[in-house]
Amino acid sequence: MNLHQFRFVQEAARRNLNLTEAAKALHTSQPGVSKAIIELEGELGIDIFARHGKRLKRITEPGQHVLKSIELIMREVGNLKRIGEQYSAQDNGTFSIATTHTQARYVLPPAVAKLREAYPKVNISLHQATPDQVARMVIDEVAEIGVATESLVDYPELVTLPCYEWQHVLVMPHGHPLAQKERIGLDDIAHEPLITYHPSFTGRTKIDQAFATRRLQPNVVLEAIDSDVIKTYVRLGLGLGIVAEMAMRDDPVGDLLVRPAGHLFGQSVARVAFKRGAYLRNFVYRFAELLSDRLGRDLVMRAMTGQVNDYEL
Repeated sequence: MNLHQFRFVQEAARRNLNLTEAAKALHTSQPGVSKAIIELEGELGIDIFARHGKRLKRITEPGQHVLKSIELIMREVGNLKRIGEQYSAQDNGTFSIATTHTQARYVLPPAVAKLREAYPKVNISLHQATPDQVARMVIDEVAEIGVATESLVDYPELVTLPCYEWQHVLVMPHGHPLAQKERIGLDDIAHEPLITYHPSFTGRTKIDQAFATRRLQPNVVLEAIDSDVIKTYVRLGLGLGIVAEMAMRDDPVGDLLVRPAGHLFGQSVARVAFKRGAYLRNFVYRFAELLSDRLGRDLVMRAMTGQVNDYEL
């Protein structure tokens, strides 16, 4: 048995047992993937996959155990590569970060700039995606760290730690009818045309929950994944905006009125995620520290071994 066989089996499972898609992902041929899987099954003396003709139909019970072992093996192979990179190349290489637009645009830039200053030989690859895609990129080792508000805690394959708290704010033109109101309530905005995030982004679940708890139906007229897009349509007069507070810090235009909305929607928590059991290079620990003074190297190391939880933060 060999690593190629393990990769083929793992990718077939990831691609919903579609060998054609697995072959495309691995840049090889479908017959080659099929042959490698059959050879591994022959060596193990079991069927990893149940078949109907030549098609894979499901993962067998012993196949489930094989996949778990392959996951461990491939994780350690990845760790070996990173250890080699760490000690042969010292502090250079490529650092991949998966994150959402809001984090990439408003939160990460100072930390990225400081990391580049400390590690000038490190190239940074920034992947912007939905929170679920961020989680999957970390699990699939496309990225070494993920940063997002939604979804990361839903994946047991990840170690996640709270990075910082934030709240939503209401944004409106200065002439908006609510501009003169000191404290704005949910009743005040429930029937206003609202412009805010897509349901899977930037704490949108908090917004929906707040309205649902009060049995109010918000009038969301436009959804976007990009805070700048939301602000653009607010400026055009399409509605009242609900955005993350960090999107309004140092706003270059400064023509919108900002009202805090933490009393309406509560606090949200941005989290960092690492693949459970992964080997982290020096500059990954340093980047976590730059994101938040909570995320010291010792704490992250303990979290990676299951010796820390959120309450210790």
